[in-house]
Amino acid sequence: MVTTRIGGYSLQNRLLVAVSVLLTVFLGLTGAVLDRAFRNSLETGVAEQLQVQIYVLLAAVDEADGDFYFSENLREPRFSQLNSKLYGFISSASDGELLRTASALDVNFQALGLNHDLGIGETRFGRLQAATGTEFFVSSYAVTWENRRSPILFSVLETTDTFAAEAAGFRNSLWSWLGGLAILLLVLQLLLLRWGLAPLRRLATDLQQIEAGESEALDTSYPRELSAVTGNLNLLIQSERKQQSRYRTTLADLAHSLKTPLAVIQGELGDDSRQSSLMREQLDRMNQIITYQLQRAVSTDNASTLARQVNVAEVIAKVVRALEKVYADKRVNISVDVDPALHFLGDERDLLEMLGNVLDNACKYGQGRVAVSATLASAAPPRMRLQIDDDGPGITVAERERVLQRGVRLDSLAQGQGIGLAVVVDIATSYGATVSVGSSELGGAAIVLMFDNIRVTA
Repeated sequence: MVTTRIGGYSLQNRLLVAVSVLLTVFLGLTGAVLDRAFRNSLETGVAEQLQVQIYVLLAAVDEADGDFYFSENLREPRFSQLNSKLYGFISSASDGELLRTASALDVNFQALGLNHDLGIGETRFGRLQAATGTEFFVSSYAVTWENRRSPILFSVLETTDTFAAEAAGFRNSLWSWLGGLAILLLVLQLLLLRWGLAPLRRLATDLQQIEAGESEALDTSYPRELSAVTGNLNLLIQSERKQQSRYRTTLADLAHSLKTPLAVIQGELGDDSRQSSLMREQLDRMNQIITYQLQRAVSTDNASTLARQVNVAEVIAKVVRALEKVYADKRVNISVDVDPALHFLGDERDLLEMLGNVLDNACKYGQGRVAVSATLASAAPPRMRLQIDDDGPGITVAERERVLQRGVRLDSLAQGQGIGLAVVVDIATSYGATVSVGSSELGGAAIVLMFDNIRVTA
């Protein structure tokens, strides 16, 4: 089964998208890991700080007559400041709250829901959601106290506001830096891709120049990874041109070898016998077949050959000069109106063959006035309109399609085999061009050829 793919995609864009996705996933995971690690580090730091504050409470607390009190000033100033977001409590499971710091005077102890199930000497750190909705970090330490049946729980609470602010600040800074780094890496990646793929773009440009006829072969200064491809392409180009040249030479030799004996036979035949007339007719038929098949073989698949750039104005001028000499006794006047910027992308001999056939018919069947014009029919895509007009009897609408067929002649008295326009159609079709017949402003016929394989130069 053949799998079809949509063409026209960019290799650079595909690589850039792939790298962008990979970079996004990598930096995203990196950011998530760093954010998590920072939050864990912050929590560890908070736990250590609260543990130190418990030791501060232990050092400052004393008991007299069953009541706890602070025997000295607490070393942490926030314990003495109301609503400082750092609170200290001393409690037990049996007696409830025993003492609190000045910062916790307006805090509802019951609403905190402290857990008293710690064993003696056990420390616990975690988060606590108060009934009021405020979230705290809480660190508790259970100790035994003389004359107390249940362990005394020293608890230090701190709101998570500072932690959340630091975490949010770090997260914003982290993603800002990672975002900037991602943009920088993408720009660098784009530059690296353009630099790395530059030989491919140069290869595409060189191939376009060969197609346009501006170059004969690919450059040899390509990277090792492309040298095998470019070398094979150069061999293919050279082989194609040598093969085309060999075909033309062989066909020319064949035409010469066949036509010369036929001409001798025709010269030796007499005109007074029916058999001679029949043989002459068959010889003419053989001439027609040979000429047509040779022209068809020469023009086959010209569109696939590597085109060379041919100036249309120069070729038309060459054909006009030759025909003016051929029809000097008829005093043919050929007017030319050709855009010098138009170039035919193909074999010059094919263009000469087409122009020669059409212009020769115009001179042969016209009364002495012929006009040839080549103009730009459209700029995007570029198209050339090549038109030959004459002042002859013209071609009727009913005969316009038929005259383009092989062997059809509207004037049986004129010399020829009736395959000239058919050859023109065959060659033009091989280049993707079209041939049509219309009425000329000079009063005769107008042959119009529309070409797409052209180039417009400044």
